[in-house]
Amino acid sequence: MAALSSSFRCCDSTIGNNHYPTASSATVAANAAVVFPGLAHFPEKALQSSSPPRPRRIILVRHGESEGNIDESVYTRVPDPRIGLTAKGWSQALDCGRQIHDIASSGNVKDWKVYFYVSPYLRTLETLRGIGKAFDRSNIVGIREEPRLREQDFGNFQDREKMRVEKEIRLRYGRFFYRFPNGESAADVYDRITGFRETLKADIDIGRFQPPGQQNPNMNIVIVSHGLTLRVFLMRWYKWTVEQFEGLNNFDNGGLLVMQTGFGGRYSLLGHHTVEELQKFGLTEAMIDDQIWQRKSKPGELNYDCLTTGPSFFTHFD
Repeated sequence: MAALSSSFRCCDSTIGNNHYPTASSATVAANAAVVFPGLAHFPEKALQSSSPPRPRRIILVRHGESEGNIDESVYTRVPDPRIGLTAKGWSQALDCGRQIHDIASSGNVKDWKVYFYVSPYLRTLETLRGIGKAFDRSNIVGIREEPRLREQDFGNFQDREKMRVEKEIRLRYGRFFYRFPNGESAADVYDRITGFRETLKADIDIGRFQPPGQQNPNMNIVIVSHGLTLRVFLMRWYKWTVEQFEGLNNFDNGGLLVMQTGFGGRYSLLGHHTVEELQKFGLTEAMIDDQIWQRKSKPGELNYDCLTTGPSFFTHFD
């Protein structure tokens, strides 16, 4: 089958591309101001002659075990954003911090750094405090509380029986499109995560994690959030379909998933995880094939063999 039109862009992430050709500082600054008007507030970024290196990894972390994870009746007494960790959840957070420390410092890297994005819910903030105990001050570049990373809004939990019924209906209707009364669907979460991804893209493109004059290639972004929100983030990043999303399994409490730059600079889940681990998470053969492609390809390159634009989508040509 002939390749589809290049107007289709599938599984493509241009984050971290060099948007500006090598030119004078004035030309670079002028071009940057057009593409990123916000650069006027960061003149030292606009004057850089090349894009900063992409962060080495984006590490996704689900919060540790919360009081709501072990007793749903808590939701009838405590607002969802104020539900904290259990003792086990704190232990999971500490262990997760040690894991991230080992990952970031692997390969005898000495100048590695971490930057955190965190949901404003109490259980995620407490998880981050536990994670942070594994790091020295010199390793932490910054922390940003990001409301778009919050948990899916399930509506009012006061009536436990009603919520039980609603969750059963969701299983029949589908996790992605079903919206809880007075709450959100996963599709609603997808919309706000799309906005967050654009913010993250801009932060990477202007080198927000890099102090002026520095080009550290050993930067690690850590996103501390919630199970469904993180699955939606991955769906949005890798352009997974609704059907593929429905087949994913939740992160364990305190669990993490690592998106690591491959040979060409794109982020792949196979940079750190094994095929078996990704299969356990719920990735299909086609999704794993795309992760193999992601690992060897460059930002801006297109994968025309992926599910949504490749030959596998249209079957009438067989």
